[in-house]
Amino acid sequence: MSCRKGMSVGQLKEQAKLRKEEEARRRREEREAALAVQKQKEEVSSDEPTLPKAQVGSRKDSSPVKPLSTILNTSRVLSTPHTPDQIGQLWNAYHMSRSGGTGRGFLCASVPLDLYKKMSAVAEKYPTFIVPIRRPKDTTVSPVEGESDSAYEFYFLQWDFHDAPRLPSANEDPFVKPSSSESPNPKVSTVLFTPLEEYKLRATFATPYLVLTNYTDLASTHGLVLLRGEVTPRSGASGNYMLSQEDAQQLSMAIQKFYLWGNGEGEGEKLLRTFHEKPEDFRWEDLLRTADWGI
Repeated sequence: MSCRKGMSVGQLKEQAKLRKEEEARRRREEREAALAVQKQKEEVSSDEPTLPKAQVGSRKDSSPVKPLSTILNTSRVLSTPHTPDQIGQLWNAYHMSRSGGTGRGFLCASVPLDLYKKMSAVAEKYPTFIVPIRRPKDTTVSPVEGESDSAYEFYFLQWDFHDAPRLPSANEDPFVKPSSSESPNPKVSTVLFTPLEEYKLRATFATPYLVLTNYTDLASTHGLVLLRGEVTPRSGASGNYMLSQEDAQQLSMAIQKFYLWGNGEGEGEKLLRTFHEKPEDFRWEDLLRTADWGI
């Protein structure tokens, strides 16, 4: 099976690998540059005693993901008992208040830990896929007998995994160095959705239209993973986004469709497995039949 413009599934996966390596290289260079600047500052001000700045709940690892504590006041949440349902309600209310109270440009959900573990285990093995979105055909063009009345837009899906966050605390002490012991939380993950044509053209420089982040900070304490979706805004157009809210929601549902496997081999599971293990048997026609899952 080959994609348009002659790019095969194997070539797409190789491009995804290069994109991941390029992003890792950029993050490494950014860390090295930041360390060099910090060292220079320390040398300049070494004779002036200063107190460390308080950064309550800030991440001390190399993860590029915005810390959950910059979105949700985890210390305050943990200072009093909250059930998973209550935390989920706070999470939803916060995102619904964005964009002038419309919630546009954002998605959110609270995911039970057991479901997240199932999906992330599949994603570790099969981190990329292609997701179709149904589009109406141009009515000005005469229909061709035997062709569908719909067109499709394809998005390249790519999972990435980042350092597991340490356990949050209600009594964060900014002057105490975090424990170096391994976190009991699972890894944080991101899922990028990029238009397939743009991805094939620009690879590592392609702009994702939707980024989903699975925050696992409260996984061990509350059995909960907080999902946040951010739609890329259009440059110079306030309040306008690269995707409609409906399209963003449908793309996010693809995670369940293809990565939440049941006991038997469902259609989504079969397609994802074939895409990676037998790309020569992967059929676009089979994929297009999945474009009508409900929102």
